[in-house]
Amino acid sequence: MKLQPDHLDVQSILGYGPGWVGLAHLGVAEKIEQSIVIGSRGEKFNWECKRFEDLTEAHFTLAAASKPELVIFGSGDRIRFAPPAFLRALMAQRIGFETMDTLAACRTYNILAGEGRRVIAALLIEPASD
Repeated sequence: MKLQPDHLDVQSILGYGPGWVGLAHLGVAEKIEQSIVIGSRGEKFNWECKRFEDLTEAHFTLAAASKPELVIFGSGDRIRFAPPAFLRALMAQRIGFETMDTLAACRTYNILAGEGRRVIAALLIEPASD
């Protein structure tokens, strides 16, 4: 699905499909095929997990390190909730946290980033099934 953000002056998500997400920043577009964390202030790093079952507390602690006001967790093609214990670092820093499927997380990230919010999207990109 193609997503069209209003502003491209922040890192934006251009599209999403099974096994990939399209990103754009400063006029450069790229297709990402692994889980990733991106942020409205230019943060971008691989999130080393291929399946929801691979997630640990360390994954969410890493997302909290950028000190956003909100982390949006895209849990794959359906909504799945991380155990509350995984969210300790976020709670300790009073960082907001929302869980949604990855497509909804992409749309929500674009809206909030376009509004100038300090937001992180932690996107679980599972391999496309054949």
